Amino acid sequence: MKPVITIDGPAGAGKSTVSKALAARLKFIYLDTGALYRALAYKALKCRIDVNDPDKLGQLCSNTDVILKNKNRAMSVFVDGEDVGNKIRTEEVGLAASTLSTFPVVREKLLYLQREAGGRGGIVAEGRDMGSVVFPDAEIKIFLDADVGERIRRRHDQLVEKNSSVVLSDISRDMQARDHQDSRRKIAPLVAAPGAIIIDSTSLNVSQVVEKILEHISGVHD
Repeated sequence: MKPVITIDGPAGAGKSTVSKALAARLKFIYLDTGALYRALAYKALKCRIDVNDPDKLGQLCSNTDVILKNKNRAMSVFVDGEDVGNKIRTEEVGLAASTLSTFPVVREKLLYLQREAGGRGGIVAEGRDMGSVVFPDAEIKIFLDADVGERIRRRHDQLVEKNSSVVLSDISRDMQARDHQDSRRKIAPLVAAPGAIIIDSTSLNVSQVVEKILEHISGVHD
């Protein structure tokens, strides 16, 4: 069976871009697990549900149908039949997702979906706790990091490319808030999983990061 490759790390480290490129090189399926939390956060915001209220989040999970569909070797997320796509890619949704992901009822809802998606191997799973919690037995674990200033710059450039009206100071504030939430939460905090290869992407481009990962994969299977 083909291996499961996990890529964890903070926001703006380049996980999504690197994971997509790596999956394409290996002809693996790309799984953006953060999109699952964003999907629930999107519905919570849409329905004006308090993402700090565990009881209401429990109701949200019970009343929400989240489905993963494989499209061209990438997993698309559907919420109640709606392909949420780019609707979940705002800073507001990202911060809300970071908050609701701290609650056990939410993590239990999505854990099964994630493990089911990786059950047959041949997948690049990107997120915050893929190697530490979701796929602890993954053969290849990567923790991708970058300087916070570089991560803020990347996120700003990404949003500008999408013609979003963004303010650098707002992105800085939101990203640092997410870093704080992700690393300090009691459940599945953002940490490098045991045995993970830590790669600092601050001064590396996507191709260079992918090559480093491929070198590691080659070393494991030699």
